[in-house]
Amino acid sequence: MTKPLKVHLIAAARPNFMKVAPLYHVLQRAPWCAPVLVHTGQHYDHNMSGAFLAELGLPAPDHHLGVGSGSHAEQTAGVMLAYEKVCLAERPDWTIVVGDVNSTLACSLVAAKLLIPIAHLEAGLRSGDRTMPEEINRIVTDRLADLLWTPSPDGDDNLLREGVAAEKIDRIGNIMIDSFELQRAQIEALAMAESLGLQPGGYGVVTLHRPSNVDQPAVLRAIVAALLEIAEQLPLVFPIHPRSKARLAEFGLLERLSAQPAVQLIEPQPYNAFMSLVVTARLIVTDSGGLQEETTYLGIPCLTLRENTERPITVSQGTNRLIKAAELAGQVKAILAGRGKSGRRPALWDGRTAERAAESLRRHGLPRLPKDHKAAQ
Repeated sequence: MTKPLKVHLIAAARPNFMKVAPLYHVLQRAPWCAPVLVHTGQHYDHNMSGAFLAELGLPAPDHHLGVGSGSHAEQTAGVMLAYEKVCLAERPDWTIVVGDVNSTLACSLVAAKLLIPIAHLEAGLRSGDRTMPEEINRIVTDRLADLLWTPSPDGDDNLLREGVAAEKIDRIGNIMIDSFELQRAQIEALAMAESLGLQPGGYGVVTLHRPSNVDQPAVLRAIVAALLEIAEQLPLVFPIHPRSKARLAEFGLLERLSAQPAVQLIEPQPYNAFMSLVVTARLIVTDSGGLQEETTYLGIPCLTLRENTERPITVSQGTNRLIKAAELAGQVKAILAGRGKSGRRPALWDGRTAERAAESLRRHGLPRLPKDHKAAQ
């Protein structure tokens, strides 16, 4: 009998585990595969507990690198040093990296130098903005990867334009839809809106954390002014990121928001609780990446306070619209008046992405290494 492929699944923080979970479950059921969870510990998160992993049906990670926080260079170097030791002691047949965090790039560099085949889940995303560290991570990871799993046609086009061989690219769909469907029953059972005294369909959700929005006083003032204007018509719930809270306080804006009874400032929520708020919201105001996808899948209007997006299909096909702070109040009024943007679900955003990824991995198997390779010796 052929020995099962040993496959490392790399995760750095909660969002990565959300994406890894559906694929882990499918691979675990496959007789040809032996999945291994590797947690780099890039982001310290006190909520990264056994209970969280149990919600996802995941065991404790097989390896915990414990890298912690630091500068981009410190994190990348720390993950590389720690992950190389794991690979040398227990060489995998494949390394699967997810998304665009520093750990994604770091583990890809290690695997590439050791001639370990790499699969990149969520490949081909591009914002065109290299001032975003994530964009650098995406570009380099995709250049190193042997198998590139894209969520949408624009991802394929980006990779082909950059010279990636077509046979390396497999469009499999959006893994976050699998994650949502995996948790959907728990999400809906929480009824978070009701617990906050909100009527389903009668409130908006706000998330903000990007430096371009929260680190510039003039921009943040304009956003707060728009939110206060919106709150006169639509109650808002704002799970407030620590970075955003600090900047709001620093710029003298936190008190203004807190004084508006129609704006509920709450602590950042675990995935299930947060998505329980999202699924019954009238609209979303955000600068997040993943939330653009989830709202498109759910058919909820999304107003994204960014100049660009690495997920353009959410704009071209979905419910997402890129706007500036000055447009925010007007766009919300249009949505409430029934003139919001409608959209459709992109192809393959159907909750079966993990199955297609597993089949792709099985089909590609173990690539032949050069006869003179020395990296694994």
